[in-house]
Amino acid sequence: MDLEAYARFSTEELTARVGELKREKNAVILGHNYQIDEVQAVSDFLGDSLRLAQLATEVDARLIVLCGVHFMAESAKILNPDKVVLLPSKDAGCPMADMVTADELVAFKGRHPGAAVVCYVNTSAAVKAESDVCVTSSNAVDIVRALDSEKVIFVPDKNLAAYVASKVDKEVIPWEGYCYVHHMFLPEDVQLAVGEHPGVKVVVHPECPPEVIARADFVASTEGMMRLADEHDELIVGTEIGLVERMNREHPGKDFYPLSAFAVCRNMKMTDLPRVAWALENERYEIDVPEETRRRAEGALRRMLELSR
Repeated sequence: MDLEAYARFSTEELTARVGELKREKNAVILGHNYQIDEVQAVSDFLGDSLRLAQLATEVDARLIVLCGVHFMAESAKILNPDKVVLLPSKDAGCPMADMVTADELVAFKGRHPGAAVVCYVNTSAAVKAESDVCVTSSNAVDIVRALDSEKVIFVPDKNLAAYVASKVDKEVIPWEGYCYVHHMFLPEDVQLAVGEHPGVKVVVHPECPPEVIARADFVASTEGMMRLADEHDELIVGTEIGLVERMNREHPGKDFYPLSAFAVCRNMKMTDLPRVAWALENERYEIDVPEETRRRAEGALRRMLELSR
């Protein structure tokens, strides 16, 4: 069946069809916290980048459908070379990941000899292959702190690099990249939100600019934000609105407010139920990573997983 035909199905029909195809294909769906509600609902597991990377090594299935963006599907393939990994929307990339290339990183390393290279998981396989260790927003501080090197190159997110630098007694050399969703937040957004919801605590993602982080009560990854949602009846949440929607769905009776209603990742919203069903039926779009790149990138990812235990 083609994608246009699936687009005419109802949500209920698509949900049932995805379930049938998962059983038929021996497939598992891993969904990122920023996916739309309907995709989250058919996902077998939800999580942030770290959780999805961990799950990719644990699932017992022939086929992994990664509902997220390209670097996440690449990471799943790097860790599971013998499994089929699918990305339902081939154009779901990450602008921040595109802000650094492997060649640029090699040249940057040459200007900072002796520095350990830490790459955010939001990078291509080729960049991971040139790095010593990967990190996510939930483990970056702990991993940088655990490294032997006193000088660290951190790519590609300058805001997360600044946050890490504020928490460790090391020299952190940032790359000038950023997440366009989190970088858009302003201190004025915090002021306005607090004015609209007096007394409500503010949590923001560490990809936010330092001046926004300085005005927040908490700084947390998306998984950390979900834990805070267990503990608080209300929160103002500074991250992509898909996570805020999940919070409200999983905590009826509580109120979680987006720091900005405009905090939408266009790439995360490219995946919908018709594409998930079509990808499962046709086993598209399959992710492949050249073996030499995969092997080197796996070292950085495995080291992250080992240091995150």
